[in-house]
Amino acid sequence: MIRIVRRPPDVLLDSSFTPIQEFVMPKTSIAPAGPAALTLLLGLWGIRRENSMWRDEAATWQVAHRTVPEIWHMLDRIDVVHGLYYLFMHGVFAVFGDSLLALRLPSVLAMAGAATLITLLGSRLADGYTGLAAGLAFALIPAVQQYAQEGRPYALVAACVALACRLLVEAIDSPGAGHWVAYSMAVLAGALLNWFSLLVLFAHAVTIALARPSRGTVLRWAVGSSGAVLGTLPLVMASKAQSGQVAWIPPINQSTLLGLLLTLLAGALCAWLARPRRDHRTPRGTRLPLTALALPLLVLPPLLLLAVSLAHPVYLSRYVLFSYLGLALLIGAALRALADRLRMPPRRLIVAVMALALLGLLPVELSLHNAASRVDDVLSTAKMVAAVHETGDGVLYIPAARRDTALVSPAEFTGIQDLALVRGPLESGTLNGVEGTPKQIADAMLAIHRIVVVSDESAPSAPTIRDRAKQRVLQAYFVRCSETEEHGRRVTVYQRRRTRHDGFGQPDVGPSLPEKRVPAPLDPSN
Repeated sequence: MIRIVRRPPDVLLDSSFTPIQEFVMPKTSIAPAGPAALTLLLGLWGIRRENSMWRDEAATWQVAHRTVPEIWHMLDRIDVVHGLYYLFMHGVFAVFGDSLLALRLPSVLAMAGAATLITLLGSRLADGYTGLAAGLAFALIPAVQQYAQEGRPYALVAACVALACRLLVEAIDSPGAGHWVAYSMAVLAGALLNWFSLLVLFAHAVTIALARPSRGTVLRWAVGSSGAVLGTLPLVMASKAQSGQVAWIPPINQSTLLGLLLTLLAGALCAWLARPRRDHRTPRGTRLPLTALALPLLVLPPLLLLAVSLAHPVYLSRYVLFSYLGLALLIGAALRALADRLRMPPRRLIVAVMALALLGLLPVELSLHNAASRVDDVLSTAKMVAAVHETGDGVLYIPAARRDTALVSPAEFTGIQDLALVRGPLESGTLNGVEGTPKQIADAMLAIHRIVVVSDESAPSAPTIRDRAKQRVLQAYFVRCSETEEHGRRVTVYQRRRTRHDGFGQPDVGPSLPEKRVPAPLDPSN
């Protein structure tokens, strides 16, 4: 018995649609599970990273352990840009306890959520296969894997932007007030976690222009986006007053430009491969082409941040991590179009390409899940100090930001005196406390027989007068006894040498040791 299936005229006119496709196409309720599961699996794989924690995560760790009034006290002076994230992590630690798993699991879950949203978005803008390929591609992007395993806000920002993109499509197709309110709230949430995510509004402005919606839809988008900007404005103004904490960001270099150029070229190639054929019709239920959303999202935020950085260096790829959402959508669309051109079953091509990508990226994936993948490790540094220090020793940090290792692992520093600190982080409302004057530091050093110095493995000479004073006293009055380097940091033990006087001048001790190179201050809060 033959059953005749009636289809709407728009489906009959689409020669790319067949009855077979209707039955083999992934259901939207099932397709997101694959990318979300893959993202979750990769995020949980080695989540402790060999029991390591790098300097940025150390900032999250120590601030999240403070009380809410103590956090507010600090935000009034520094790092207000991450205030909402610190309060969120304070709640996570209060409910689930403090551990490396609790520190990083919110980022893993946020990336899994972003993968789900990007899968649903690709399915809405094209079809289920496009969404599936986009979600899997997003999970395999190395930068996504890196920040899915860090106790910082960038994965949460990506999830907020993915939600905003999904709501934008819904609002364009069904311009009700509820969709626009939700869109505005999603953009605002991402901006409060990191206000550089407001750059997504420039991309969405281009998307709106390409979609050519009604004047009312444009007006509603303008109102919703303006509401998000106005809600973020107090944070922007407060963080501008603390702009010194991003002064360490270097100017744009060739490697940064090359990496960005290659990413944009990959996106452009995918957009070209995914270009619609003559018989292509926009999927039912949406009036927005996929490339109209994905390409501006990939291109505009990093290029705008790059342009700003030409005058004031602020470009870091993690600030615009959410732009990879656009790349993932373009990859998904390109694979779907390639399957059509090759006349291959889309699912077979997607699985084959993703399996090859997973194997090809395996060396990168392995490196991202060990301690050496980050610039340093505050936990291994604390163990080095515990192995060499003796009761009654003094400790110095060059620069002062290296004190984070003691703030994260105070038990390893029992019986050792911080020679430079005059006001602790809680009292001063800072991340690393306040150090004394050069003379106060020198006097404290001259009263100690042995000093342990925590610094970086390689960096420029000490930039502050306090650090230079530490170096001068060490060079003139102390002899280097031992030195250990591991995971980006150096622990050096100095012992007092015999001199004919104890004044703060150059003693008559013969030639001094060559001055060691010490690190420039890198703010751990960015």
